Amino acid sequence: MSAAMGVSAAMGVSAAMRVGVAADHGGFELKEELAAALREQGHEVVDFGAASLDPGDDYPDYVVPLARAVAAGEVDRGLAVCGSGVGACVAANKVKGARAALVTESFSAHQGVEDDDMNTMCVGGRVLAFNLAWELVQSFLGARFIGGERHVRRLAKVAALEDTR
Repeated sequence: MSAAMGVSAAMGVSAAMRVGVAADHGGFELKEELAAALREQGHEVVDFGAASLDPGDDYPDYVVPLARAVAAGEVDRGLAVCGSGVGACVAANKVKGARAALVTESFSAHQGVEDDDMNTMCVGGRVLAFNLAWELVQSFLGARFIGGERHVRRLAKVAALEDTR
């Protein structure tokens, strides 16, 4: 059993998902590692780029198409990686229907989905090692939106803000 499969079994992730990934030069290496682990685990990975390491590229060029695909339901979840994760998060949240968060620890990786219906997780390729990033991805993909009345109410308020831009 591979390390990726072992983590999956331990975290309780079962159903394969269609996961979109995107990264600029600052997150390229981590994106490639995570995409390979996701494929090994049986997920379908849709790669929005970058296709190669280019120090002159810009995160919005990859993250915005990913966020649009997540918002449109073309992928189940999105994973955006830049150097710190901050820029990717800012860009993704400009897309109506994208609910992205910068995640650096496991609680937020699953709680963001359970309570806030987070559909895009952003991480930093220059600040997280693969093992921690992989743990976060497992928590993120293994979580499901609870859909409680208070959560739905809050999300409706957030969605209303998107229409005032």
